[in-house]
Amino acid sequence: MRNRLFFAFLVASLLPLCATAQMGGNYIYNFLNFNQSSRIAGLGGTLIAVYDEDPSLLIENPSLIGKRHHTSLLLNATDYFSNAAYGSALYSHTFKKAGSFAFSMQFVNYGKFSLTDESGTEMGYFHAGDYAATVGWGRQLDSNFTIGANLKLIYSGYESYQSFGIAADLAASYVNQKKRLALSLMIKNLGSPIVNYVPGQFEKIPFDIQLAFSQKFKFLPVRYHISLHSLYKWNMAYVGTNDPLLEYNVMTDEPVYPSKVAQFFDNMFRHVTVGIEIIPVKYLSIQFAYNHNRHQEMKIPQKRTFAGFSYGFTVDIKSIRIGFSRAHYATGAVPNFFNFSVNIDALSKMSQSKKNKKLERIN
Repeated sequence: MRNRLFFAFLVASLLPLCATAQMGGNYIYNFLNFNQSSRIAGLGGTLIAVYDEDPSLLIENPSLIGKRHHTSLLLNATDYFSNAAYGSALYSHTFKKAGSFAFSMQFVNYGKFSLTDESGTEMGYFHAGDYAATVGWGRQLDSNFTIGANLKLIYSGYESYQSFGIAADLAASYVNQKKRLALSLMIKNLGSPIVNYVPGQFEKIPFDIQLAFSQKFKFLPVRYHISLHSLYKWNMAYVGTNDPLLEYNVMTDEPVYPSKVAQFFDNMFRHVTVGIEIIPVKYLSIQFAYNHNRHQEMKIPQKRTFAGFSYGFTVDIKSIRIGFSRAHYATGAVPNFFNFSVNIDALSKMSQSKKNKKLERIN
């Protein structure tokens, strides 16, 4: 009972942040929102809640960090847009007294750029990149409730412009294994730059509040996911005069705005990502998802596209996981996400067990 009261207090204490969160505008360190898990990318790219041994979920949901991930090693790689690419590495370890931790490093390489002066004369080349080192901590309060937090140290460098920052994630999860459901709430990227690109010019980082729910059917090999994001603000659409897709009356040349009902439902579904996992056998998971906000932002009115859709798979064989997914942003912009993870302790125990069996046969 005490743990449940603590969980309720934690959630209640985080909710006031919604009122003070930044609204709209541009952010720096947007790479903090890049998916570091092929499974999450395949399920729409937002927070998911699943209580299993997959270590790729730990970077984006620290409340899932636990003993079951002890000695898990994870490598991620993403073939992003144009010449850009990014990746990450994670290692999870459980200490007897301190608890369960996940240590990770992530980077983004935007490629090589020509350096020119005001007249366009080439003066050489420069590189641009973003980096973050994260320490995640998770704790199980009882059989149903878990909490977790990430601490991120951030560095960003574009030519001669550099920035340092710090951010934190706070998360809490409810898991009911009998009913095969999980619920997670996360306050993401609470923080600020410490050193700005331009001295004296303050910039915001991509804060977010997300809620995720998942449940596996009892008699079907299917788990469905519902994720809510950007819960600190309502209006997600470009409904003003700056909307490049806004239609105009051919007679009066005045903008034609959607009805209030259409705007309401469009805004509502922009906060929602839905996905399913098909699990035909224990070692295979196939993911499909639809992200309505991504579809609305990347769609082409004159042409039907797969913008907003994503799909992938994960194979888990003897403590080794391999994941792959693709996410459709726009025509010709379909990043590929790769994951490889291994549980070192479980793999060594399996190897030792095989050796023992061979010795028994010989003897």
